[in-house]
Amino acid sequence: MAKQLFSTATDNLSKLFFVSFIFISCASTQKNNTVNEVPKKDTDTKVFLSHEPFFNHEITTKPDGGFIDEKSERSFNTYKMNYADIVKYDVGMKPHPRFPEQQKMKAVKPLLSDVFKAVKEHMMTVRRPFPFYNIETKCLPATDNKYHPKPGEFVELLMKVIKENEMEDHVIIQSFDFRTLKYLHQHYPKIKTAMLVEANNKSSFRKQIKDIGFTPDIYSPEFPLVIADLIKDCHDLNMKIIPWTVNDKKKIDELKKMGVDGIITDYPNLFN
Repeated sequence: MAKQLFSTATDNLSKLFFVSFIFISCASTQKNNTVNEVPKKDTDTKVFLSHEPFFNHEITTKPDGGFIDEKSERSFNTYKMNYADIVKYDVGMKPHPRFPEQQKMKAVKPLLSDVFKAVKEHMMTVRRPFPFYNIETKCLPATDNKYHPKPGEFVELLMKVIKENEMEDHVIIQSFDFRTLKYLHQHYPKIKTAMLVEANNKSSFRKQIKDIGFTPDIYSPEFPLVIADLIKDCHDLNMKIIPWTVNDKKKIDELKKMGVDGIITDYPNLFN
């Protein structure tokens, strides 16, 4: 999966890029049990980055060098795996069919804590300001406790890593699953939040805000939804509007001129 970045433009159209991590999943270390014992989760639950809660057939190379087919990919459920086994799978060397220009390199699904530390060290070395992390909790009621924890546990595991690394002021939590955003607002109201909205969502903007019960910091609609009135509605509520996922330079320029506060794209080089 191509790295997705998040760009905002100031009034003078200078650009500031924020690293955007699309998915957080949680894997528990499973203790070895005797034949008749029920497997028990260790307390050492790991929070790591992944676009899906399983190994995607498009990017994964198995430990034996083989590949995963599309039909069986969901059986490689990372929520049910030990992290020590997860890192045996490579997700950077197999050519991605939808991102042919993506550079190949050995890569694993990293711990969120390791990403925080690596980026911090790099930014200190090059003497650049720390980025914001746009982190998505990608979960659904139908897959609670199957591919990920329930919203409360999910958010608490995520926030534990964020607090341990003193990143509270450098994160934005986005989601299509508004349960996690509601939980964050109730328990961690100072954490910035972003609503992700698909184009097939038929509810009005005002109803969406009413249903979620508070005003998030950011409204992130699928880009075809963006019209002048929607931008005005967001700004009237002091919300930023940051559409996704825009991979066409002409459309990026059009949206910037309309007054959006940022763009989510797979190709940050389009801003050059």
